[in-house]
Parts: sequence; structure tokens; C-alpha cells
Amino acid sequence: MPGSPQVTVVVGVDGAGRTHRLDEIAAAADRPVVRVNPPIGDDLSALLDRAERDGALVLVDDAHRLTDGELAALARSARRGVGMVVARRPTLDRPDLAELDEAVGGRVEQLGPLDADAVARLTGSPPDALARHRASAGLPGIAAALGPDGSPSPTLVARVQRRLAPLDPAPAGLARLLALRLDLADPVLAAAADLDPDAVAGGLRVLRDVGFLVPGSEAMVPAVAEAILADLPPAERRRAHDAVARALIATGADPLTAAGQLRAARARTPAAAQAYRAAGDRLRFDDPAAAIAWYDDAAEAGADAATLAAGRAESSALLGLAVDASPTGPDAARLALVDGAVEAHHGRAARAARALAGAGEPGPLLAVPSLVATGDSDGARAAAATPGPPALRRLAEASLAAATDPVPAVPLFIEAAEHVERTPPVAVLPDTPHALGALAALVAGDAASAEHLLGRALEAGVGGPVAVPRHRLLLAWVRLRIGRYDTAVAELARADASRLPGRERLLLAALSAGLARRGGDIGRLREAWAAVEPALARHTVDLFTVEQLEELAVAAARLRHHARVAPVLDALDDIVGRLGQPPAWAVAVGWVRLQVAIAGEDPAEVATAAARLTAEGAGERARSMTAAAAQWARILVGEVDPDGVMAVAERLAAVELPWEASRLVGQAAIRTTDPGAARRLLERARELSSAEVVSTDGRAETLRGGLSEREVEVARMVLAGGTYREIGGRLFISPKTVEHHVARIRTKLGATTRAEFIAALRDALGDPA
Repeated sequence: MPGSPQVTVVVGVDGAGRTHRLDEIAAAADRPVVRVNPPIGDDLSALLDRAERDGALVLVDDAHRLTDGELAALARSARRGVGMVVARRPTLDRPDLAELDEAVGGRVEQLGPLDADAVARLTGSPPDALARHRASAGLPGIAAALGPDGSPSPTLVARVQRRLAPLDPAPAGLARLLALRLDLADPVLAAAADLDPDAVAGGLRVLRDVGFLVPGSEAMVPAVAEAILADLPPAERRRAHDAVARALIATGADPLTAAGQLRAARARTPAAAQAYRAAGDRLRFDDPAAAIAWYDDAAEAGADAATLAAGRAESSALLGLAVDASPTGPDAARLALVDGAVEAHHGRAARAARALAGAGEPGPLLAVPSLVATGDSDGARAAAATPGPPALRRLAEASLAAATDPVPAVPLFIEAAEHVERTPPVAVLPDTPHALGALAALVAGDAASAEHLLGRALEAGVGGPVAVPRHRLLLAWVRLRIGRYDTAVAELARADASRLPGRERLLLAALSAGLARRGGDIGRLREAWAAVEPALARHTVDLFTVEQLEELAVAAARLRHHARVAPVLDALDDIVGRLGQPPAWAVAVGWVRLQVAIAGEDPAEVATAAARLTAEGAGERARSMTAAAAQWARILVGEVDPDGVMAVAERLAAVELPWEASRLVGQAAIRTTDPGAARRLLERARELSSAEVVSTDGRAETLRGGLSEREVEVARMVLAGGTYREIGGRLFISPKTVEHHVARIRTKLGATTRAEFIAALRDALGDPA
């Protein structure tokens, strides 16, 4: 009809500006306007007749609130040609409302949210316009009703109350849950609201129509949520939180997601406590610090402390914190496992073995390394036969093998390490297969495997935060033993002994004593004694610490504290004896006695210690140590066989004992009566200890590429094309010695082919040619 408006249906949620849009249309109309606003009363027919007679434009606001009869009457008038614009909510929930839409025809205008600039213009461009836009989700009716500070005004709270009051229980209940702003999935919403899942969509549609939801989303408009919560008594809010917590648990929601949502809402209810505890249990091995925070939340929400004790103890043990792991309450078995692990962390292997062997599965398997370490081979075999996860069975198997011979045990520890890295932990580890494998590898003369295991442990974070300093210190220990002191010096500077468990304090004391001894600095050795003495006084002796105890015992002997040495040696002898005198360990312990006797400059005791060593049934490392002991006994009484000494020294260097090899050759050099042999021996002693030297202030001075000065000289001549004989002639050393230099250089640079060797030499020496 002539003059009819282009827009005939205005659609928008409550608060989107439907009435304002009708006002704009009325102001632009070129004819009379008749307003129809519910409730209408009994005069609708007369009003429509007058509009038709006068050619007026009928503006119908809130059409969704009209009765079916009123909607039908409007539709009949529209079909007779009465100009009409209808404003309504988005949902066409009745046939008569849909029929009115069809009757008026024309164009539908969908009102969307305002942008930030439009909100600013609407509200007078306040400084917090962006905040108002976020709070109102761009709905003009809400933005205009915000208070001066951008918070819900009493007007908005009252408006929300009026919208909420007539709603059916289902959408009203959903509104109160959505006001918590927890981003809940539909199944959780349904469970929390006690609704059939299919009913959730209908309830959300109602909330969208009344302007409670962010356009295009199922999240509640922030200001509306605040208005609902402002009118919600604390008890009602707690019930809503509790319903959500129960629903999250019942629907199997991810514990971290559930707990995070409840924490954001500051929920403190019994069901929330259960969710927080579940989050702590999920994280206790992966992120123990976060787990403790969840247990704290659970306690604040009213959880029974006894139900949190085991998880809190596990998390604390992994962080190296003080732990109350008394095995009582509903989780006594888990607490017993923690108790055993903590005892092991403090170096009390015997106590750890008792606690773990007496705990439930997998305690006996975890006890095997401690049982082996204390010499209880029968108990270890019995414990290893118990059921448990494959990773722990491999660890027990490797530990049993190590009790007999560390050489075949190393690949088993590597296998156990791989299992542990692949599978989630089931308990706090008393020690990692990586650490135990590295210690066994050292005794086997296999430093490369030790470094490999410890590097993997640090990369994978095996054993939790408490194991990080252990793996770092053990890596430093491995490198100290093979003559690379930089890592040991760095760890000494980094480590805080007061924060380390007892086992690592012993290791740190051994590192300190070892560096002082290798630096020939008796003053620093006396300073190191402050850490060494308490480590020895604890009498926490076990098989896997034999080489660390060697450094401590030698330090005590050098400082004439002999009373500290005897108990350590006796305890080691007892452990090895109860294991049946396995050759590798018997030689390792006998070697400690030998080194103590050498430090004490007692030739008779050195001879006695050397005579006790036997290579029968032992591997190459033990055989090399036995041969070196015999040479040492002869050297100290003036019987020096230069060739024999050199041969034994090479064997010691080959089994990763370069410092001991250099000392053997050095002592032979100062006792031989042959000046030529003395020079040759001294030269070799310097070579064996020259990869790195420790300065008097304890700093490691590493030369280019880890090469000594003499090795740099040899390397330059190799690059120049010199033969072994030519290089030896220029340096006044034998071609055989040059060959040894080249072999050491190749090993340090990791070169396998001649091409790699030459390229590595150029890189190390900065030679681009």
C-alpha cells in the first residue's frame, strides 16, 4: 500500500533497542501513528478500525507478549491493508505470532549489539566506555542502565529481577547457574539444573530472548550475571556452586577444568572440595606445587584433612619439602610409600627398605634398590618377585643384577629408565633408574652411559623436582670422576646444601672434597671438611655410594681424621660380605681402602689393601684397579717398573679413572731413580690430568675444545700434516705418546672419521684453513 514502511518487523532481544527503533520509525512516518503496547485491554478492535479509517501506521511493541486473539486481530488488519510495524523477540514460539509476521510482510530488521563507539555515544562518552561495552555486551538497554562506575545500577538489578520473575523454573534455574560464569558444557548445565539435556537448549533460547546472553553466545552478559548474583543470597549461591561441582564430577568432566571453573567462582562447598582434591590428585606427580595449591583449596572448602594427607605428602616429597607421612588413615598404604621414598631421599637406605617392603603394592618392588644397597640380597630377591607395574619390575630386575655385577645391570637400568619415562608414575620414586643406572655405570667404567641416563632424566623431569638436583649433582660427579671438572664446579656454586636432602648433601660433600683433592689445595680440603664431617657422621652407608664415600674417606685420611674412616670402611665391607662378595663391588670397596692407605702414606697398609684385591671373576675395570693396586704397593717401597706403571695407567684411563692413573704415574715418577724414566712418567702424568685443571680458587680452567696445552700443540702439528714420528721429534716425546695424544683428542672432539677429526680440529683451534 502507498506510504507503508519498508521495515515491518523489528527483531531483537530485550534491551536491544526495539522500542527505540519503533520511536525512530514513528518520528519518520508521514502519517498518523497508533501505538499498540501490551497489555492492550478491550479496545483493540476499535483502535484498529480507527487506524484503518484514518490511514494510520500501527506500531506494535512486544508482540510476543500479546494473546493469541490479539495477534490474530492484528494479522487480520494487516491483511486488510493497515500499515503495521511489529517489534518482537527473536523466537517465534507460537503459530499466531508467526502468522502476524507473515501478514505484515515487508522487511525484517535484526537488531544486533552496539559497537564500543556506539555505546560511548549512548552513554555520553564516559572514560570507562570500553568497560561498559564489555559489561553490557553491546546491548543498549543494559549499557544505559549501568551505574556511574560501570557496575549494575539498582535500576538494572530491578529490571533483571522483573525479567527473571515470570520465567519458568527451568530457564530461571539455568540463569542462576550461568550467572556463575563458569563456561559449563550442556551436559553439566543439565545435571546441575536437574534438567533433561534436551531441555537446556529451550531454556537457553528463553534467556537469549530476555537479553541475558551475550549475542551469538551461550555466556551470560557480565552485567546481568552481576545483577543476578547481587540479588542471590549467599546460601543460594553456595547451593548453585555445589550443584555445579556435583554435576562436573558426575558427568566425568576433566578434574582440572572443573576445579579451575570452581576456583574462578571461589566456590567453597563440599562438592567443590571434592573437585579440588581431584585436581590435586591429577597433578601431584606432574606439577606437585600446583597440586598442593589445589589441596589447600580443598581444605578451605571443608575437605577432611585425612583424605588429603596422602596426595599432599606425595606432592611435598616430590618438591623436597618436609613431609608428615605417618602411615595412618584411609590412605595408609600410599603414605607408607611416601615414607619409604623420603627415607631414601635422605640417604637412609635401611629405613627406606623397611618402610617400602612393609607397604602394599608396589612397595616391595620399590624397596629392591634399597635392599640391595644395604646388602639384603635374600630380601631383595623376595621383593622383586612381587607384582607391580612393568617399569618398577624392570627397576627391581636391574637392581638385583647390579648386586652381582654392575656391567650387565647397566642395559637393564636403561630399559627401566625408558619404561619410567613412558608410563605415568604410581608412587614417589625412592630413586630413579637413571640415577641408579648412572652409579652402576660408573662402577662398570661406562661414563658415557651414565651421562646418557642423567641427561635423559633431566630432559624428561623424571622423579619430580626433588630429583633435579640429584641428577645434576650426579652428572657433575660423573664428570669429576672422568676428569672434566667444569660441571662439578658449576654445581658447587649453584647448590644450596641447606635445601638438599641428606643423600644429596653427601654427594655435594664428595664433590667438594674431590675438587679440592684434585686441585692439590689442602686449604680448600679443610674448608670442604665442614660438609664432609657431618656426611660421614650420619653413617648412611650403602652400596651405591661407594665411590662418593671413597672421596669422603680419603679427605678424612688426608686431614688425619682416621676415626671417621674406619666405621665407613667396616660398613662397606659388611654390605659386600652379605651380598656374597661380588667381585666388582669387592674390588670397589677394596679400592677405597687402598686409596685411604695411599692418602695416609702407609706403605704397609697399601700392601695389605692391594693383597686383598682379587680380579678373579671381575670385569676389566676391576682387573685394572687390581693391577694398579699391585703397582702402587711396589711403587711406595721404591720398586718402580716404568713400563709396567705406564701400561697399568693406560688401563685405568681406559676404564674412566684418569685422575687415579695420573696419580699412579706421578708417584712412580718421583720414586724412580732413572731420570729419563722420571721425565717420561711425569710427562704422562701431566697428560692424564690435563683435560681440565682446577685452579687454586676452585675454578675449572677449560682449554680450547677441552684440549690441554700439549694436546693443542699436537693438534696444530696434525693439521700441518706431521706424522707421529715428526711430531714426537719436535716435542721430544715418543711416537707412541703422540698416538695416545691423538686418540684422546679424537675422543674429546667426538670424531669418528678422519674427515670429521680434521673438521673438528679446525673448529676447536679456530683454524679456517
